[in-house]
Amino acid sequence: MKIINNKEIAIQELKRISARTNLENNNKINAIVEEILQEVKNYGDTAVRKYTRKFDGFDPNPMQVSKEELKDAWNEIDCDLKRSLEVAYRRIKKFHEKEIPSSFTIRGEHGDTVQRKWRPVKNAGIYIPGGRAAYPSTVLMNAVPATVAGVEEITMVSPGNREGKINTTVLAAAHLSGINKVFRIGGAQAIGALAFGTDQINKVDVISGPGNIYVTTAKKLIFGSTGIDSLAGPSEILIIADKTAQSTHIASDLLAQAEHDPLASSILLTTSNNQAKEVLDEIYKKIDNHPRKEICLQSIKDWGLIVICENYKSCIELSNNFAPEHLEILALDSKKILQGIENAGAIFLGKWTPEAVGDYLAGPNHTLPTSGNSRFSGSLGVETFMKNTSIIEFNEKSLRANSLDIINLAKSEGLHSHANSVQIRFKD
Repeated sequence: MKIINNKEIAIQELKRISARTNLENNNKINAIVEEILQEVKNYGDTAVRKYTRKFDGFDPNPMQVSKEELKDAWNEIDCDLKRSLEVAYRRIKKFHEKEIPSSFTIRGEHGDTVQRKWRPVKNAGIYIPGGRAAYPSTVLMNAVPATVAGVEEITMVSPGNREGKINTTVLAAAHLSGINKVFRIGGAQAIGALAFGTDQINKVDVISGPGNIYVTTAKKLIFGSTGIDSLAGPSEILIIADKTAQSTHIASDLLAQAEHDPLASSILLTTSNNQAKEVLDEIYKKIDNHPRKEICLQSIKDWGLIVICENYKSCIELSNNFAPEHLEILALDSKKILQGIENAGAIFLGKWTPEAVGDYLAGPNHTLPTSGNSRFSGSLGVETFMKNTSIIEFNEKSLRANSLDIINLAKSEGLHSHANSVQIRFKD
């Protein structure tokens, strides 16, 4: 893990970290995913089973998890875990219910009306990663906003293990969320099945949920025929800390990100030389007996960074340039620093708000923009699963009152028939 005390070098390092999975230049992965998607489009379930056997090592037969299995998974987990899932579900649902957009109508002085009407999409697909860890929290974070939006049918896909089984807690979270269509498939083939439809899986209108680079590339390639939430990259955290922050807290929060994935990034911005060294020492102490030691070491080595800044203004500037997915502010006056923050997916204020609070049950969604995308986008939410339609109704009086302006604008663009479509209504 590097310690840097030069601002210009820090800017270059942050750019390198932000671009660590550039989808645009990975021609090999694009070619592999294009082939998978084309086969799924042409051969449906047969292609899905073929690639599941090839990449995941089992034959998904049956492909769908039965309703009985979902119910059994809920009954199987212990009471404490049930309670925790229910607490998270209630908090996430309460927050997302506040996100529901309002339809509205504006009435003009001549009786014309213009409206915006919001409706849910009919079908949504949610992708839940498997592999290194199980993510029941991701089930809640994707399913709850979809159900709050009013989506009629939610289809969940998640890769099984070598025996074809999906983690029990993941299935329990699906049961709690009211999902009854769950398929034990993952990878680009699962995205293709959701995008194109197969005999067993209905085509969906929107796909949400994070995945590896093959899943993300598949989402990128099918976008346009099917909606997506975002192109999520590896997870990242940036911490701005002052000298009052405890080094052991900072180290723990950085490792909480590093344990996700070898490509996860953990960054500290501080004004204290001593704190920088203490945090680095704490990280390696904690890694020593960590159950995910190899993943943490790879992440910290390749994508970890500590920057010693001249002042907090410099910390804020570097943070805004990086536009982190997660931003923790561990400072005595965290709200003052907050005033200068322009770009971040989610912000966690003070020592009592580690990022894990947002990951699991605070309420706001934990599916957030990565790789600098918080400069122009935000978290997954209810609107991800909704669409809006404009409704316009003029009467004779309102069209007559506005006809000259419409005609002038149409003629300025050289569009004769646009102008004539208004003029002809008043010929008589």
